Amino acid sequence: MVAPRVLVYYPDARTARAYAEAIDAPRRALDVRVASTPAQAMRLVGETEVLFAWGFPPPLLARAERLRWIQAMGAGVERFLAPALGSRVILTRAAGIFGPWMAEYTLGWCLWVTQRVARFRRDQELRRWAPVDTLKLRGTTLCIVGLGDIGRHIARTARALGMRVIGVTRTGRSVAGAERIYRARAIRAALARADFAVVTVPLSAETRGLIGARELAAMKASAWLINIARGPVVDEAALLRSLRARRIAGAVLDVFDREPLPPRHPFWRLDNVVVTPHISGPSTPGEIAPIFNENLRRYLAKRPLRYVVDRARGY
Repeated sequence: MVAPRVLVYYPDARTARAYAEAIDAPRRALDVRVASTPAQAMRLVGETEVLFAWGFPPPLLARAERLRWIQAMGAGVERFLAPALGSRVILTRAAGIFGPWMAEYTLGWCLWVTQRVARFRRDQELRRWAPVDTLKLRGTTLCIVGLGDIGRHIARTARALGMRVIGVTRTGRSVAGAERIYRARAIRAALARADFAVVTVPLSAETRGLIGARELAAMKASAWLINIARGPVVDEAALLRSLRARRIAGAVLDVFDREPLPPRHPFWRLDNVVVTPHISGPSTPGEIAPIFNENLRRYLAKRPLRYVVDRARGY
């Protein structure tokens, strides 16, 4: 019997090998291959049964005739939802690990705003002693757009720091830790209350452009937007206009329509924008591999897999 081929794909050779070495299964039971470039993947994907990948090139999915299961290394799976992906292929995502990372990122930048970190760093560079009061984070309102696993972690962390938490979800059902939940159709009413708004929803047909000109116009002039979801969830052109006109105070952006963010993009030059290179929820072999290994045991035993993606919803 031929051992099923597992293709580990990550666009960095050392990290790809680390993921492969973390696979916990008898080597005779699997044919584990590693690729870190589209050219390498092209040579291997035709015989691949299991794909364990980050950012796999969508066109290559059409060549994966034997593919039966994809384990994404992240929470977002939109890159895998290509027309070429056959209905027989099970798609699973990584879940349950990104919340703590993204909660620290979100609240860290909220504190960066209230503690006036940028101002004091500039004063230090100028050797200027210019006392000014910091702002109080406690008592401010955080609106979380999307209260899945990641959003709920952020809510708990924010509550621990004394913030008021409200949220926006598809169903509008109550969520522990949030004092009020709004349905998506009432998103502008929720954003109007926010001192900080963080976007955590997955990218889907339903959420693309969810934060547009009208939603941004509903926000306070003193409010900050934090996007840790996917770039296209926020209308980038509308956000740029809002930031240039200072209709909102600023934005912390970890995700963009195009990544890497082009060097000439206006976001780099705006003093009310923070740009980070998609690092709010790091995918590390030590945290992702156990999810794959648990699902691999289930797959080999022909048992149901965990964190299966609903393709209609996109998550």
